Amino acid sequence: MAAQTSASDSAGLRRGAIGLREVLFQAVTSMAPAGAVALSIALGATYAGGALPLSVLLALVGCLLVASSIGQLARHLPSAGSIYTYPAAGIHPSLGFLVGWGYSLIEMLLGPITMVLFGYLVASVTQTEFSWPFTTTWVIFMIVAALLVAGLNYRGVQISARTGTVLGALEIIVFVALAVCLIVKAGSANTGSVFTLHYATIKGYSGFSGVVAGSIYTILAFIGFEAAAPLAEEARNPRRTIPIAVVTSCVAIGLFYVLTTYAGDVFFGPSKFVSFGQLNGGSPWIGLARDVWGVGWVIAFLAILNSTFANGNAGTLATTRTWFAMGRIGVLPRPLAATHPKYRSPYVGVIVQFVLTLAIGLPLGIHFGPVTTFALLATVLTGIMIAIYIVFNLSCIMYYLRFARSEFNWFLHLVVPVLGILVFLPAWFTALGIGKSVLKFVSPLSYPVSETGLIIGVWYLIGLAVLIYLYARHSSRLPEMRQVFADEPATASAGAPVEGA
Repeated sequence: MAAQTSASDSAGLRRGAIGLREVLFQAVTSMAPAGAVALSIALGATYAGGALPLSVLLALVGCLLVASSIGQLARHLPSAGSIYTYPAAGIHPSLGFLVGWGYSLIEMLLGPITMVLFGYLVASVTQTEFSWPFTTTWVIFMIVAALLVAGLNYRGVQISARTGTVLGALEIIVFVALAVCLIVKAGSANTGSVFTLHYATIKGYSGFSGVVAGSIYTILAFIGFEAAAPLAEEARNPRRTIPIAVVTSCVAIGLFYVLTTYAGDVFFGPSKFVSFGQLNGGSPWIGLARDVWGVGWVIAFLAILNSTFANGNAGTLATTRTWFAMGRIGVLPRPLAATHPKYRSPYVGVIVQFVLTLAIGLPLGIHFGPVTTFALLATVLTGIMIAIYIVFNLSCIMYYLRFARSEFNWFLHLVVPVLGILVFLPAWFTALGIGKSVLKFVSPLSYPVSETGLIIGVWYLIGLAVLIYLYARHSSRLPEMRQVFADEPATASAGAPVEGA
């Protein structure tokens, strides 16, 4: 399956530039731990109420199952195009293209999602504390943050990945400390019932339907653990590094989410947790930090800002590497595969991502407001990513049955992927807006988030048109999606497993 690229060291991505630590924190910061706790997970309380920790556990189980499948595939298929290479190699190049097409959209959306949030966080606090004009402030800070992210990525993977390592460590330390303080302050209010359906009592979303609806936003919090995979060509020993980074980040940040969500729930009160998102003018965790740390709330605020910025940085890394890989084989415009002669970064992709961040984020943010824009784009992102996770699980089964039969393990390569598919289906139906017609316990989302299915459908109709064009005019390019550009010798025969992997 794998084939060695013939490019010299003077072209392409910089091989062996980063190690396990940087790759691990690429996955960690792609999940934006502090920002996810403060924003996306908090949004899930609108549907799950005090049972939100159960939604977190459901998401953790599902993501850990798919992380296992990704790790198994990465052992054989280390590539910057790993996201599309897995289904292209395991199932069919057409499916690989559609996965890459979808991933190109959702990672592209991480730019406007994170930068809109960055501007919103600054604006909401400065308006409250200093009476700064809200709209002007969030627009200015969004543009400034987007420029900084683009600058880091333009300078290459080492500086951007190492920046992510530092920022990721800081946000985790701050929020673990805050969570511990909240649990201690909660005292006798601590209860394990938040991990049951006892507090899933929101009107229209009672019981398991609320937990499923809430899981859309808890799954959103996990999205990013797979973002280590596109760094395979720049990582040292990628067949070992990528699986470790993907699984470890998922487990570690999953436990972080369980701890912090539980802490916020029991401190605020499970019975009224549906209103948690409105606390402190829409910045609930800053409100909690005020209660337990006083003026130390500034530290929590900076940690959330830091997390959002780091998430935008990591998202740009993953996006541009995927575009680079697809441009390299001609299924996306070839200029996206251009790398800077000095920094070896896919600088054209970085510039395109910057432009799209502003072109998408600013109009939507001004029209709907930053919070609704976040909810809309985040649900689109989640709907596509859940489908991709389902395909990853299926790809793991098919690859090991077809091309690595001697290594096939019934538990790792069959039971785990099948369970991963089943766990994700309810949240996927809900995100697409078709849940009620498929599963009776699923409730629809509100407007404009309810338009997610339409947006995804239009994007994939365009993708199908591009796929038909490629088959008609450049049919030889699609099989190249199975090609692996590894940093060590590998067999060149299409469909054969890598020797010694």
